[in-house]
Amino acid sequence: MTREYSLAHLTVLALPPTEMIDVAARAGYQYVGLRLNRVTPAEPLYPLMTDRGSMRDAKARLAATGVRVLDVELARMDPEHDPQSYIPLLEAAAELGARYVITQLPDPDRARATERFGAICERAAPLGLGIDLEFPSWTQTPDLAEATRILRAVRQPNAGILVDMLHFDRSNSSLDLLKALPREWFRFAHVCDAPAEKPTSLEGLIHTARSERQFPGDGGIDVRGILACLPPDIPYALEIPGDTLAAKVGLAEYARLALKRTQEHLDTVGVSADTARG
Repeated sequence: MTREYSLAHLTVLALPPTEMIDVAARAGYQYVGLRLNRVTPAEPLYPLMTDRGSMRDAKARLAATGVRVLDVELARMDPEHDPQSYIPLLEAAAELGARYVITQLPDPDRARATERFGAICERAAPLGLGIDLEFPSWTQTPDLAEATRILRAVRQPNAGILVDMLHFDRSNSSLDLLKALPREWFRFAHVCDAPAEKPTSLEGLIHTARSERQFPGDGGIDVRGILACLPPDIPYALEIPGDTLAAKVGLAEYARLALKRTQEHLDTVGVSADTARG
């Protein structure tokens, strides 16, 4: 099996989409994941949703390089943001040929969060998009068990769960539960490693997630064990922001190293969901 890899935008967030696509192509990635809105006020904003020139340029680079868009982020539905506000994001994702849109639910009202997740799935379905729920440990959907509850409640065929190695580990989610869930819920994974010692503060958790992840095999997360519980043929999206090393070697070289080091750690290992289930 030839593994497919995607370069997640957070790994090289300072690169605009056109540059990121070129970097991904030269490094050997098959996909990119594009961040089309801000998650924090300090982030750069790449206006593909509103600037037709930027959208044309990105589509031209995709066509020229053969790189495809795996996912777009982020539909983050807190109490102030409902599914309707993310229609432009969904439409941009579809125009780029993306397969999935990453969603988070930092909303203390469980009933509202569940209803909104179902609603965004319904809006995405006619566009051919899957909606994948990510569960950062600091949100109100803090672990795999809560993400599972939401998917079982909405029963939408295009709904899925995004397993991020860091969030899975920091939330103490269960490998046994992961193995027991429907395999069709898992369409790709965010792959990284991180120090074994878990931060004890919210600030520490977020800082590691955004700035101090590590290449698989360099940290304390059971990356192979988690991936062995997932379908064996899904793409691996490398979300490995590492500000210190990236500042030394440059973002293009960092993206290349991320792929090389991940392949060295994972591609020689027979990661098999069936084996893990047996």
